[in-house]
Amino acid sequence: MFLLYEYDIFWAFLIISSFIPILAFLISGILAPISKGPEKLSSYESGIEPMGDAWLQFRIRYYMFALVFVVFDVETVFLYPWAMSFDVLGVSVFIEALIFVLILIVGSVYAWRKGALEWS
Repeated sequence: MFLLYEYDIFWAFLIISSFIPILAFLISGILAPISKGPEKLSSYESGIEPMGDAWLQFRIRYYMFALVFVVFDVETVFLYPWAMSFDVLGVSVFIEALIFVLILIVGSVYAWRKGALEWS
């Protein structure tokens, strides 16, 4: 039978962890000074008077490079638990991990051929 009282600690933790950020935002909104002037609205560049427009367009290559890095960085997070409990999980999980790595290798080759890994 599904017993709800076994989850009391979980619900208390969930409510408290949801309430703390909301409370922090409310307190900062109440206590923060409200002063909008030309100095506050100007862009800040290490104390130097800003020159030109603050909006610059970046090349898409930087974003693609960052996305490829994030994908392969997250891959290591998923492979770590498999590596730590390899002897307990068995052959089926090894095959799943192998398929996962093969998909990532195919994605890496695709990104390489499309030039997403070329910096210049």
